[in-house]
Amino acid sequence: MKNDLMIRAARGEAVERTPVWMMRQAGRYLPEYRAVRGQTEFLTLCKTPELAVEVSLQPYRILGVDAVIMFSDILIPVEAMGQVVTLTEKIGPKLPEPIRTRAQVDRLIVPDPIETTPFVMEILRILRRELDGAVPLIGFAGAPWTLAAYMVEGGGSKNYAEIKRMMFAEPKTLHALLDKIADTVILYLNAQIEAGAQIVQLFDSWAGELSPRDYAEFALPYQQKILAALNRDAVPAILFINGCGTFLEQMATSGADVLSIDWRIDLRDARRRIGDRLGIQGNLDPCVLLSTPELIASKARELIEAGGGRRHILNLGHGILPMTPVENARAFIEAGKGLR
Repeated sequence: MKNDLMIRAARGEAVERTPVWMMRQAGRYLPEYRAVRGQTEFLTLCKTPELAVEVSLQPYRILGVDAVIMFSDILIPVEAMGQVVTLTEKIGPKLPEPIRTRAQVDRLIVPDPIETTPFVMEILRILRRELDGAVPLIGFAGAPWTLAAYMVEGGGSKNYAEIKRMMFAEPKTLHALLDKIADTVILYLNAQIEAGAQIVQLFDSWAGELSPRDYAEFALPYQQKILAALNRDAVPAILFINGCGTFLEQMATSGADVLSIDWRIDLRDARRRIGDRLGIQGNLDPCVLLSTPELIASKARELIEAGGGRRHILNLGHGILPMTPVENARAFIEAGKGLR
């Protein structure tokens, strides 16, 4: 590869500089993305390979990021499992028939990703061809707890009352759901690797809503099951959790090569807590990108220094915000790439 910095950093190998990319880097902050999005619905964009490839490549062409992540949505395999999903970018996902009973769980299927989501694999194949080794290609999936939260709540939530009610009152039903999702994600990510993904990221965005004890029972075992079952001898795996500070040490036992952390944890402290055997990705507060290029560059330098130049991938602590000025996003990427 012409630029394999991110793969080497994830494996703990020597790098000339810290690699840098941004979660949600293909998105509404880019006028070029808005131009494509303005002509099609969000779910159609996810399912149309030529359009998804175009928006996936935009951050690489415009900002020069060190990796391309395929454009998709974590709920794509949920729809394949048999639950109705509507995706509206500004409103968020809606699942009009939320899972509340064991009978509903039993009706869900573990889908064959090649048959039910062929467009995802086609997106990856085209991206590998288009990139031609320029930078690594990232595939991804949602983790069971986070997907279950959407499936049980019927969409986003402020307090996660429904899934927590199930967790406390009907734990066997929730475990059955989580296990079925894990089996689905294993097949889904392995198909992505076969189609060309060179790195995979598992998003358990809402696991931070759990206590350490509940994380150990309802999230961690399913992360471990997935990561242990992936065909990834040459494909590093990243695990992202928003709000992971209370159980970072437990997260380190997931089997991921890299832990992607939010901005609420000091990066040096995170390194002290998990040691040198795992990589760390992050962890700039996305709101810093709403400030000035000078401050952004300063904050990027601080993170690179804290990362120590080894097993660190510079990124945000969550996805880039839609109102972020493009020049500020560029300042972050350029600051990262300018430091060795």
